[in-house]
Amino acid sequence: MNTLHHCIVLISALGFAAGLAPARDWAVYEGTEGPGKGKHIVFLSGDEEYRSEEGLPMLAKILAVRHGFKCTVLFAIDPKDGTISPTQVGNIPGLEALDRADLCVMELRFRELPDEQMKHIVDYVNSGKPIVGLRTATHAFNYAKNRQSPYARYSFNARDWPGGFGQQVLGETWVNHHGNHGVESTRGLLNPDFCTSPILRGITDIWGPTDVYTVSHLPKDAHVLVWGLVLTGMKPTDPPVTNKKNTPMMPLAWTRTYTGESGKPARIFTTTMGASVDLESAGLRRLMVNACYWALGLEDRIPAESNVDYVGEYKPLWFGFGKFKPGVKPEDLELK
Repeated sequence: MNTLHHCIVLISALGFAAGLAPARDWAVYEGTEGPGKGKHIVFLSGDEEYRSEEGLPMLAKILAVRHGFKCTVLFAIDPKDGTISPTQVGNIPGLEALDRADLCVMELRFRELPDEQMKHIVDYVNSGKPIVGLRTATHAFNYAKNRQSPYARYSFNARDWPGGFGQQVLGETWVNHHGNHGVESTRGLLNPDFCTSPILRGITDIWGPTDVYTVSHLPKDAHVLVWGLVLTGMKPTDPPVTNKKNTPMMPLAWTRTYTGESGKPARIFTTTMGASVDLESAGLRRLMVNACYWALGLEDRIPAESNVDYVGEYKPLWFGFGKFKPGVKPEDLELK
């Protein structure tokens, strides 16, 4: 362990041990009253393109204030100044929070974390506790340099554990853009075979400007709840394309189970939507809130129409590389 990583881990551990809030490197939203009271959700943000550092705190605030969950949001942090920097692929302080989490919600992209950080994620994955993955979580890890790490098999392109974490745990790894990225947006169509699923309760419309991902490795135990309809343009009123991209449609959201080293099956929910601008869709926000209830075994508590109103202002930036807002610290995202 080098000196920098040692300091990062030590500071994170001391912060959690002392129960400090707000913490310097993460944001905490304490749950109020609601079905989620007593449950702790840890959100892992860290992608260069889809603004998970904006979307996940917004979802965490909704789940805390509207539904009672305690929510902790972790970020890719620049150790030089403590700001949120999605391009820092090797540093997410505070992963010790997963040791006591009831649910992990992640939107990571091509991370290569030091072993002492990654161990908390791997231990969680093997624990039998649930996971909710958004968009780039299918390719959350990329061991481009440290191939000798014991966790290198988590890489999206691993061969000894085909497809790594994404394919083996969530059900799919990175394959390709199916829709034309930045040109063809996505409408989510509910699968009539699962219209009674509690995860789909109260959902009538899902649309987002990101494109449909190719999904070609989905295991037989996966249940596709939502299909991705490729639209001709970037507006929700645009018609579907008439070419083979919609025949058949790609899975957009699904559930499955994963059994790790503990032998305990974990509930898994994955969607290939999830950019911060996608989450302006109330239907997608409701899908995510309902999925968290379901993942935690609280499906009987899902309201007929979950409250997914924003807590405070939400003005997400458009997706794209190099477009994140610089200079933001986790403490800036705390509830005022």
